[in-house]
Amino acid sequence: MMINKRLINLCSQSKKYIGLTILVNWLAIICNIIIIFLVGQFINKVYMGGLTSINMESILKPGIIIVILLTIRFISNILYAKFSNLASAEARSTLRELVYKKLLRLGTGYSSVESTSSIVQVMVEGVEQLEIYFGKYLPQFFYSLLVPVTLFVFMSFVSFKAALVFILSVPLIPVSIIAIMKIAKRILKDYWKSYSDLGGSFLENLQGLTTLKVFDIDEERHDKMNVEAEKFRKITMKVLSMQLNSITIMDLVAFGGAALGTIVALIQFSNGDLLPGSLLIVILLSSEFFIPLRLLGSYFHIAMNGMAASDRIFGILDAKEREKAVDNSIKEIKDDINISLKNVTFSYDGEREVVKDVNMEITPKGIVAIVGESGSGKSTIASIILNNHKVNKGQVLLNSKDIENLDSNLIYENIALISTNSYIFNGSILDNLLVGKKDATTEEINEALKVSRLDSFIEGLKDKLNTNVGEAGSALSGGQKQRLALARAILANRKMIIFDEATSNIDVESEEAIWEAIYELSKDKTILVISHRLANVKEAKNIYVMNKGSLVEEGTHNELMKAEGYYSNMVNKQNELEEIREVC
Repeated sequence: MMINKRLINLCSQSKKYIGLTILVNWLAIICNIIIIFLVGQFINKVYMGGLTSINMESILKPGIIIVILLTIRFISNILYAKFSNLASAEARSTLRELVYKKLLRLGTGYSSVESTSSIVQVMVEGVEQLEIYFGKYLPQFFYSLLVPVTLFVFMSFVSFKAALVFILSVPLIPVSIIAIMKIAKRILKDYWKSYSDLGGSFLENLQGLTTLKVFDIDEERHDKMNVEAEKFRKITMKVLSMQLNSITIMDLVAFGGAALGTIVALIQFSNGDLLPGSLLIVILLSSEFFIPLRLLGSYFHIAMNGMAASDRIFGILDAKEREKAVDNSIKEIKDDINISLKNVTFSYDGEREVVKDVNMEITPKGIVAIVGESGSGKSTIASIILNNHKVNKGQVLLNSKDIENLDSNLIYENIALISTNSYIFNGSILDNLLVGKKDATTEEINEALKVSRLDSFIEGLKDKLNTNVGEAGSALSGGQKQRLALARAILANRKMIIFDEATSNIDVESEEAIWEAIYELSKDKTILVISHRLANVKEAKNIYVMNKGSLVEEGTHNELMKAEGYYSNMVNKQNELEEIREVC
């Protein structure tokens, strides 16, 4: 009943803590049983022999035993809390690590599996729901099987008939739980879908709030979100209603079973088959038969929520990954990076070819540029070089090795990408720099700032490197963010850097500073520049010109201008636009 073997096996480290949780809880109930038996026997002794049968020894000896048992039970309760917490902590840590590693392997394609907001919700609140599953539900499940058997054995010596009634009534609770579970599974699946949809809408509307205001459709989005919120409210109320109704059913079963067994014991007492102390033992232990399963029912609903979240987690973990025949003998790349594209063809959807039969050579020292209009396949080539996608035809060679045979980590250790989407993390400038190299020295940081032309800007700040940049670098201008991303890449010291439209949509001063840094870096590294602004790549040693996914021209700026082809027309058009802007 709701024992997910795959989930438990994934979190194998939690098994021992679950076992220890069950053990200490079982010790606590045994202590409780023995204490009740000692009290019952004492009452029987008084009933049979009167007050004259009571002496100091008959009180002191059981009293000492009861104190020892209470101490053991107290320690067991403390250990129960500790082991329960460790079981859930191990599970949460393991699941988050597994999903994180899976997302790394999926790369940028993870969004085709789940939206970013859904992944955040599942990995935060969903995994937290599994805390109850591992820390409470699983230990309670096995404990609930163990306790009725233990109580039956002990109570059989007092009243076999009452014990038999109790043990036969106990299975009615799990039967009711199983019946509820069939309904709950469907409701909770709908609950999580509604919750994810609402969270995704909220995040998207929050991020695009300015745009919604500008186009005056914020009220429309607000109304749409209200509909989703109302849907979530209704499904939440269904979940609560189901929980309350199931608790009522379990209470009826538990109280009814306890009452029935107690009635049997009372009949035995009235017939003279039970002593008062024995009757008290039956009455006090009657609830213990049902409390564990009743408590299991309470954990069940929260655990079911965790199970619904685990289905989403498995959906991520089971997402299909690219198959790569990695050559593990290649541990490092010693030489400068040389990239060769051999007759490369690529399509995202298997139908429309984004890159068509492209051949390129990207060699060290000096700048190689890829230019072309928007949608010509320039950025796709950068993504292919980083091995984010497998080409449909042809080969991508890194130092004569097929990139499909190289470990992804090896590629990332040698190639850096700076684009308009380079992310700046919330924190200080220093925090962002140390992402590139966590043990960077002051000298290395200063050199990176100098090369990226960011040093003078930082000198003018009150808190220098400790200045907070805000979420996604919101406290910085576009140019400052790009120069910070460049400084971070310089610290990482990759052998090749790809600049994918790294100077688009930034101020002229920052653009010039970044291009100065690019030319300086090109003296020692392999530099690939993807740019729509042709004036910036005039000094490139080789320029590849793309049009609608095809390579239409290549050569130096002078060679391409003399050819008076596609590149020449692009340059002339851009020059005309620049002249018009200057006049305006």
